[in-house]
Amino acid sequence: MKREAKAERKTKETTISVQWCIDGSGDHSISTGIPFFDHMLSLFAKHGLFDLTIKAKGDINVDHHHTVEDVGIVMGKALNKALASYEGIRRYGYAIIPMDESLCMCAIDLSGRPAFVWKGKAHGKTGEFDADVVREFFQGFVNEAKMSLHINLLYGGNLHHRVEAVFKSFGKALQEAVSKDKRIRGVPSTKGVL
Repeated sequence: MKREAKAERKTKETTISVQWCIDGSGDHSISTGIPFFDHMLSLFAKHGLFDLTIKAKGDINVDHHHTVEDVGIVMGKALNKALASYEGIRRYGYAIIPMDESLCMCAIDLSGRPAFVWKGKAHGKTGEFDADVVREFFQGFVNEAKMSLHINLLYGGNLHHRVEAVFKSFGKALQEAVSKDKRIRGVPSTKGVL
């Protein structure tokens, strides 16, 4: 049985729905009104092998902050629902991914406790997209998914490439963390609960 979930959020600033099958093949349909962000989420889904549908409308006439952050919040909620009991999962995942001259390392622990560490520079604009809001996406995601996420953007020249390396490494690391291992019985914790 495939692990999947739907989550929604409606505020005065955004209306967002996410349908996520974590046991997918990378099929995706992303529409946030922010083309660069759509591109990054598509890369995440494709390289993480997640079937992901995201529909978001937000106050992007103000800026991208609310929409990007709230998409992270709703995706985190959907992941948490899709994992349900966390039984049999590997729990940990990591990836070191190059994007041309840029390199990013991402490490994940689906621990049941939110913790987020970001190291590296991703400031400025690529096209109309303010890369500073990328961290807000991940903070919202981490808070709702209740996971530890460490992103080390080690180096890179082109801002587009730096952000792309982040999303690709996140997809690959998360795919590993949510994958099942037949040898793991119950929840992967000596406490017996996450």
